[in-house]
Amino acid sequence: MELRFLKEDDHDFVMSLEHRVTEESFRHRIAARNSFVLWEQGERVGLLSYFILWERIPFLNHLILCESRRGEGLGTQAMALWEDFLRENGYRIAVLSTQVDERAQFLYRRLGYVDCGGLVFHGTPFDQPLELFLRKVL
Repeated sequence: MELRFLKEDDHDFVMSLEHRVTEESFRHRIAARNSFVLWEQGERVGLLSYFILWERIPFLNHLILCESRRGEGLGTQAMALWEDFLRENGYRIAVLSTQVDERAQFLYRRLGYVDCGGLVFHGTPFDQPLELFLRKVL
């Protein structure tokens, strides 16, 4: 597996996986260099994007794998590469979130992430299950 910074020619792939991305946010991700395309054996297999919270804490925004490639260990590999990238760039912690009804929480816990809080949006325009936050010291 290889993480490659998002480029213009990844546009159609990104739009096929992440339907909420706007043209503006796509271009911002390229400029900010905070998104990667996941490559496996010469093929795009997923996306990983993050941002820096409070100017010092990396926060995983999205890890999305092509449906046909899920269950192959690619998420585990992508997370290991991302964590290595963070360490190489001087970061000492990573934070992420997932809804409590999503399976991803089990992957993240298996990788050493621990619960560190949650948000409830009941009764708002963003009503959804609890958003669970997890962290890992790198």
